[in-house]
Amino acid sequence: MILTDTELPGVKLIEPVTFEDERGVFYESFNLERFRMKSRLSTVDFVQDNHSVSKAGVLRGIHYQMDPMAQGKLVRVISGEVFDVAVDLRRESKFFGQYVSVILSADNRKQIWIPEGFGHAFLTLSDRAEVIYKTTNYYSSVHEVCIKWDDPDLAIEWPQIKNPMLLSKKDKQGLRLDEAELF
Repeated sequence: MILTDTELPGVKLIEPVTFEDERGVFYESFNLERFRMKSRLSTVDFVQDNHSVSKAGVLRGIHYQMDPMAQGKLVRVISGEVFDVAVDLRRESKFFGQYVSVILSADNRKQIWIPEGFGHAFLTLSDRAEVIYKTTNYYSSVHEVCIKWDDPDLAIEWPQIKNPMLLSKKDKQGLRLDEAELF
């Protein structure tokens, strides 16, 4: 496992060590002991796995949960490709309102660790994508918050896609950053 810090402290990019030969590919997609050791997050425990399947152009997010149900997320793509975004929503952070983006795909096998205090979103770039992620807390609709994907205060540079963006009703009605409950 190769763990790299991103421009936002706490958000980490993870690449597995792969073994390829004439038979195919093998890699360890997750190992809690190695994750804790390399990330220096000795108390991280995952309690829920989520799996989403999205069509081309689907944009999900920007989602997060407030305390006491805040979640850290370890995100990866097992089919297709997405443009994945983490947004710093910690008011006291000098990186507040900034984001980091990465292409996650089944081919590159990269994962992104998004700690509590960050929002998460992704845009499906391929015809279909399957995203799975581990969370450090259970889903709670009461604590969930959604910020508009196109909030001008965040100025996320979403890639141009050939298909129209598809958003859920919740994502279409997301809050502006300046009206949302934050960390």
